[in-house]
Amino acid sequence: MTPRLFACFRVKGSSTSPTGKGITGHNAAVVAADVPAGDGPVLVQLFSSQGCKTSPEAEMLVSRLGRGDFDGQIRREGGAGSPAMVLVFHVDYWDYLGWKDPYGSSQWTVRQKAYIEALNQDTMFTPQFVVQGRVQFLGNEEDALLKSIVEAPRFPSPAFRATFQRPTSETLQVSLTGALRMKVDSSGIDIMVALYENGIVTDCPRGENSGRVLSNDYVVRKLEKLCTVKDLTAKKTVSGTAHFTVWDGFNSAKCGVAVFLQNTSLQIFGTQSFQMPDEI
Repeated sequence: MTPRLFACFRVKGSSTSPTGKGITGHNAAVVAADVPAGDGPVLVQLFSSQGCKTSPEAEMLVSRLGRGDFDGQIRREGGAGSPAMVLVFHVDYWDYLGWKDPYGSSQWTVRQKAYIEALNQDTMFTPQFVVQGRVQFLGNEEDALLKSIVEAPRFPSPAFRATFQRPTSETLQVSLTGALRMKVDSSGIDIMVALYENGIVTDCPRGENSGRVLSNDYVVRKLEKLCTVKDLTAKKTVSGTAHFTVWDGFNSAKCGVAVFLQNTSLQIFGTQSFQMPDEI
């Protein structure tokens, strides 16, 4: 097999609206997300690094996308809710350049590598967008991003209800129950749950972004598989709990939970998101 190459290109977020359903205690809350009547949001994944000189521009683009700046351009006629859901995965293979990305993870590098193989690419690079798990391109290409979202296949959002609990100060449990609103065949679908953080600001004293103050949103801190389902009807109720170990300084007010369905090729078949309650 040809060796993979790394490249950091130097060329010139998100959710369905959450509805609170009441707090059941100081360490538990239940939230239901509105399910749009039309098609569900398209999942946009950005593979990025604080050690890559051009990633900050892509991060700015993805932050604008997540907060709805482009909704008028990418929402289909008659659509409701947010047309895109954003997740940012910080890879770790640029850490050798002098700045170790505090949010970088080899787990996200492995995920990007899986997309490189699934999409028949030869080179891993940052920043890289992957839309609905089916197309990829350079992370600074705004026109390509918006066009890909408009053209991407869309699927119904799951109708999950989420319960958040803090069994201890170091742990978080997210329990989901509801219908997928799509039929699943014998090939199966993985239900993934991502815990992401917004409003991250980092002074970068070294590396390619030395002297810059970096701003990052929708940064995936944890990713867990809720379960795998097979031979399922669209109305069948699915339940499960994702268990997370939280980080020092965890602040639920800055965090959200994204749920997405993926097959073995990491193609996306449905998305739903929840803003975490402040009280959790």
